[in-house]
Amino acid sequence: MSVAAIYEGWPKVQNHLVARLPNLTPEQLALKASPDGWPVWALISHLAGGRVYWLCHVLKEPGADKTPFGDPSGVESCLEHWTPEMLTEVFTRDFNGTLQRHTRHSVLTRLVMHDAFHGGEVSLLLGMNDLPSLDPWEPL
Repeated sequence: MSVAAIYEGWPKVQNHLVARLPNLTPEQLALKASPDGWPVWALISHLAGGRVYWLCHVLKEPGADKTPFGDPSGVESCLEHWTPEMLTEVFTRDFNGTLQRHTRHSVLTRLVMHDAFHGGEVSLLLGMNDLPSLDPWEPL
């Protein structure tokens, strides 16, 4: 049994994001909430890069070579082949000289929260500019 059913909403959110991005103009991708804020394109790039970093670099999943990111793929492939028993496996990460310990479960929770936070920022930026939000429960 895989863990995909536990995280069934996550690909739905990702699919809405992927479906909307090609329809945004360069001006819409450049929208920011403040002069110092990140534009939509940077927020989306940050989400993708975070997934590659945590899944491929920290948890050693394959797929980084299939992305435009040179170093630290798909969330769905991990969810499909990971089992509940695998969620407790511990991985280490050297973060500025400090060795950190993470489980697959803690990384998935981190990524879901990270996607929700920055996806919400993108949705708010679009809505503030009279564009459709990224409501994942609306039909594509």
